[in-house]
Amino acid sequence: MLEIKDRRLRRVLRLLIPLVLIPALAVVGTLVFDAKKHIFISLMVAVLAIVLFIAGFERRQTGTRRMVIVSVMTALSVAGRFIPFFKPVTAITVITAVYLGPESGFAVGAFSALLSNFYFGQGPWTPFQMLAWGLVGLIAGYLALPLKKSRALLLAYGVLSGFVFSLAMDVWTVIWYNGGFVPKLFLSATVTALPHTLLYAVSNFAFLFFMAKPFGDKLQRIKIKYGV
Repeated sequence: MLEIKDRRLRRVLRLLIPLVLIPALAVVGTLVFDAKKHIFISLMVAVLAIVLFIAGFERRQTGTRRMVIVSVMTALSVAGRFIPFFKPVTAITVITAVYLGPESGFAVGAFSALLSNFYFGQGPWTPFQMLAWGLVGLIAGYLALPLKKSRALLLAYGVLSGFVFSLAMDVWTVIWYNGGFVPKLFLSATVTALPHTLLYAVSNFAFLFFMAKPFGDKLQRIKIKYGV
């Protein structure tokens, strides 16, 4: 596996990729590129997510072990997206981030969207889904200590993540439909999607309520056993 040894470069990449490069790609891909070329934007986002993941660890051996665990969590997340109505993608992304770090959470969220959409349908919305779920994981990783200590805070974060993801996709809807962001259209899209948003927030709460502790305990044991 590749390794980024310069600590300063790692710090720059950990901020630049999720907060500047991937958002810019998602927006430019929606506004500039033909819809038939959306898969190239999604693949570019995937490459950046991998670079971000690599920038998140210092030792190659540790990174390889973490990659295996992240791959398993991503597979579980993708499989869970086939559950009707209730989707555990956010819950698994958050749990991964809390126990394995923000970059791992971003990777699980981003690749869950990309891989599952090979079944549900790839489109210009995929990069925004990758970004939205990725950021949910990234922020959860940075809030890992308080989220571990307080179950109520963890559940609240899951509910909030449901609204954040839905709002991010509403932004995409407006940009794609109008060729630019219009607050009035955004408000309309948000109100229209409210029932779906509420259902998604409730599902996040339910999955975190039942999954956070058992999954978290197992990930914690794996971290100790393999030095991840």
